[in-house]
Amino acid sequence: MRTFIIADNQDITRVGVISVLDSQYGDCRRETAGNCCELLALLRCFPESVVILDYTLFDFVSVNQLLNMMWGAKGAAWILFSDELEVHFLRQVLLVDPAVSVVMKQNPLQNIIDAVDCAVYGKTYLCDVAVSVLEDRVPLKKIRDCLTASEKGILREIALGKTTKVIAFEKNLSFHTVNTHRRNIFRKLAVNNAHEATKYALQAGLIDLMEYYI
Repeated sequence: MRTFIIADNQDITRVGVISVLDSQYGDCRRETAGNCCELLALLRCFPESVVILDYTLFDFVSVNQLLNMMWGAKGAAWILFSDELEVHFLRQVLLVDPAVSVVMKQNPLQNIIDAVDCAVYGKTYLCDVAVSVLEDRVPLKKIRDCLTASEKGILREIALGKTTKVIAFEKNLSFHTVNTHRRNIFRKLAVNNAHEATKYALQAGLIDLMEYYI
């Protein structure tokens, strides 16, 4: 039986989740985390646990911090369990990790039980809210084939957060050459900044998500 980590700072929710777990998995191990440090420590002890998390009530400083933690605990199953989740947040998390389950606190009890069962058996559960977010999302543009091999290489470095000066040094190119590539990339992709260009790099597979979020 897998260990369950309840990462929720709402007392009534913790009591309710523990009650559900006891009724469904009487012999399960239950742990609670009150902050990110405690959650990280528990994940190190129980790397294949099921994490039931209310992101809105936890002390994550950004969604990237959450994504980093998820990537570092690949054996764990994650259930986002909240009263309300911002649409952009949900899109970002589900794009990065489609295996994350989502259920709302206002959903019927059976939905919550189903979400936990799915996580235990390595499946994904998405409530109606999460499904609607995925169906309504505007897909990221795919990288166009107009970039040369050199430009794709420069784009990869830009997406990894490197400056023009650093790229020029590492590739043994002049600052002017790299800057010209940068301008051409932005023009061809019709983007205005490195953040927008990075979306193309992710979609094209020039960098993987692990590299990006570390």
